[in-house]
Amino acid sequence: MLANVGAPMYMLDRNGIVRWMNARAIELLGDFRGSHFTATVAPEAQAKARVEFTKKMLGTARTTDFEAVEVLRTGQHVLAEIHSSAIENGGRVVGVFGIIDVVEQRPRLHEREPPPSELTPRQHEVLLLLARGYSTKQVAETLSLSRETVRNHIRGLLRGLRVNSRLGALVEGRRRGLID
Repeated sequence: MLANVGAPMYMLDRNGIVRWMNARAIELLGDFRGSHFTATVAPEAQAKARVEFTKKMLGTARTTDFEAVEVLRTGQHVLAEIHSSAIENGGRVVGVFGIIDVVEQRPRLHEREPPPSELTPRQHEVLLLLARGYSTKQVAETLSLSRETVRNHIRGLLRGLRVNSRLGALVEGRRRGLID
């Protein structure tokens, strides 16, 4: 019955291995049956996805809803809401059932030319997220970093671009063609 539902759905075993995907999930992400579920998650979102999976395996949460960056079969990164629930058998958690709700198509953080030597790749990622209007907290969550680490990257990119503010970084980043 679920195989032909229009929303991408999946089932994971207790070890996080994808055991079932419906047709829409395969069409969107590719066939990852037999692979670990993090194979479909962008690197910057894998830590968060693992935490949410672990909550269900440990029994501290029966369901979780969270945002993650998924990688489509085309290589494009998309922001998605993941709605998942523990699958139980005789009171024991044996896996996870989930639904992927694509929220926003977003450009891959690395599809541009490499950043100039003034910025590290991570500083460039932070700049791209700031250009999308992300707060320090949102950047930290998206990249699975602490807020202080994000602040350090922001200070570094301000120095690298020779500006004194986030707004200045956006203006200079656009001027240099680093962001749209």
